[in-house]
Amino acid sequence: MSERIGPLLTLRVHEALLAAWSAGATTISCSLDLERSTTTVELRADGWTWDGCRFPFLQTCKDRTIYHWVDAGFQPVARFTTSLIKLVPTEWGPPTFEIDGIKMLPTAQVSPYADAGRKVSLIAPRGKLILDTCGGLGYFAAWCLRGQASHVYSYESNPDVIWLRSLNPWSPNNRWLPEIGGALTLTTGDIAERIATMPSESIDAILHDPPRFGIAGELYSQVFYNQLARVLKRRGKLFHYTGTPNKLTSGRDVPNEVVTRLRHAGFTSKLNGDGVLAVKTGRV
Repeated sequence: MSERIGPLLTLRVHEALLAAWSAGATTISCSLDLERSTTTVELRADGWTWDGCRFPFLQTCKDRTIYHWVDAGFQPVARFTTSLIKLVPTEWGPPTFEIDGIKMLPTAQVSPYADAGRKVSLIAPRGKLILDTCGGLGYFAAWCLRGQASHVYSYESNPDVIWLRSLNPWSPNNRWLPEIGGALTLTTGDIAERIATMPSESIDAILHDPPRFGIAGELYSQVFYNQLARVLKRRGKLFHYTGTPNKLTSGRDVPNEVVTRLRHAGFTSKLNGDGVLAVKTGRV
């Protein structure tokens, strides 16, 4: 099965193509890479032409779905191995993703890409070796590279999520953005296991964006936080995304639990937006 780099279709783009043809237009300017750029396509009664190739109008185009071209047709950017992993469009352009219907990135009030940029700025990436514990779509890593980090070591345990990255033009990978060169090392592996093999005090800053507590409790454990403190240099910064779980329904205050465990690991930490910003000060 062969995959072409683009085009990527959403319901909004597909409806724009159909509306333009119905209005008598023979061309339309639109985005086929989730708003990273715009391009011009030629319209025909049976479809449209882009980059020298013909594509049909979709017979069924669903909301909250991104389609890519595979062999001779459009298919959703989704896989089911042990869970349903799906790339999901947003009004902002950069997509989020879902695992079994659970949205993994905030999108209600801000672009997930811009949100990652704000959080990366908290650890000031310029010239630093950075550990990105749970890579996801790679938005943290992308902003670290834009911020001239010396190197980003990123871990992602789910191969299907790494596949999503290969089709997402907002993810940092050599397929879409060859200029990233060798500044990013993406490893398929569980950081909860791999961190024990990392040298002590070898990392300048850490970005930790784990799945919710109920899915990956080991990534909120005192044992894991002790390991984060071990590999981080003194005065190194950590941003830990926690989300804002409802204490009344969940029965626990996860952000403040994180603050307490990080303090026991040797961090000074405080709540910052939907996460915790911490500085390694030493063992306590």
